[in-house]
Amino acid sequence: MPDPAATTRLLGPGGLEVSAQGLGCMGMSQSYGPAVEDESIATVHRALELGVFFLDTSDVYGDGHNETLVGRAIAGRRDEVVLATKFSLSRDGAGPIGIDGSPDNVRARCEASLRRLSIDHIDLYYQHRVDPTVPIEDTVGAMAGLVQAGKVRHLGLSEASSRSLERAAAVHPITALQSEWSLWTRDIEDDVLVTARRLGIGIVPFSPLGRGFLTGAITSPADFGEDDFRRGSPRFQGANFDANLRLVDEVRRLAADKGATAGQLALAWVQAQGDDVVPIPGTKRRSYLEENVAANDLHLTADDLARLDVIAPQGVAAGGRYGGAYAYGDSPER
Repeated sequence: MPDPAATTRLLGPGGLEVSAQGLGCMGMSQSYGPAVEDESIATVHRALELGVFFLDTSDVYGDGHNETLVGRAIAGRRDEVVLATKFSLSRDGAGPIGIDGSPDNVRARCEASLRRLSIDHIDLYYQHRVDPTVPIEDTVGAMAGLVQAGKVRHLGLSEASSRSLERAAAVHPITALQSEWSLWTRDIEDDVLVTARRLGIGIVPFSPLGRGFLTGAITSPADFGEDDFRRGSPRFQGANFDANLRLVDEVRRLAADKGATAGQLALAWVQAQGDDVVPIPGTKRRSYLEENVAANDLHLTADDLARLDVIAPQGVAAGGRYGGAYAYGDSPER
C-alpha cells in the first residue's frame, strides 16, 4: 500500500490538504443495496489506516442516516479526518427531489448536519445542486457567513455550471467543485473544468468508477438488487448496457497489460488528470476500498493515457447519467 504521507493533494485557493483519494460514503446508506453498518464503519476505519482521510457525505444520503453513520465512525478521531458534506437536496417520499438554496435553509441545514455528525465544524461544505430559483450570490453569501462563524472551513459546489462557478467565486473563494468525472463521463472537460482551473478551484470527481461499471464486476442487469438505483439508470439498460460493456472490456484488457484491475486503471486515469483532482470512489466494503487505494501505485504512461483516450473519448457512454427520481443529477443551469 502507498505511504499515506506521500499521497496528499491541495484543493482550492486556501490549499485544503486532503488525501489523494477520498472515500465516498453515500453507498453505506442508500442506492447500492441494504446498509451494513458494522462493515461500513470498519471501512471508514480501514480508510484512515491506509491514509484515506478525506470523507464525503451529504445530509440527503439516507435522509440523514449517512451523516449519523459517519459521525459514529469518526467519533474520537475527528482530528484525523477532512470531512465534506453537502446540503440543498431533499426528498419528499417517493416524489421528486427538491432543491433549496435559500439563506435560511443554508443555516438550518448546516446546524442539522453538525448535530448528526457530532462535530463543531465542517471542513468542506458543498451546495449539492444549484437552486435555479435563488441567486447563487445569496446562497454562497449565507455559506460564507458559516465560515465567518467558524462552523465551516471551506466552501464547494457540486455539479455547477461555469457561470455559477464564476458568480460564486466572486462572493467567496470556492475550494472545490464536485462533479461526475470518469472514463465514461467526461462532460466537464468541455467548459466547466477550464473555468474551475482558471479560478483555482480543485476538482473532486464522484463516481470515478462509473457507478461500479468500470470495475468490470457488473456483467448483467441481473447483478443489481431490487433496491439498487442503477436498475433505473439508462446506461444500465438494454442496448445501452451491451454497448457500455464493450467499453469495459477494452479497459479490462489494458488493465491486464498493466497488472491491474479495470477499476484501478479507471481510478488511476482520473488521478492522472492533474494534481488538483481528488476522486472519491464510494464503497461500503473494506476489500473494495483496499483495491481502490492500490490505484495510487499505478503509473500511467503517456502512451497509456493516449490509448485510453481512444478507448473512452468524450461521449462514448451509451445512455444518460440519470433517470426517474434521480434526474436532478444534471445541473439546472446546464
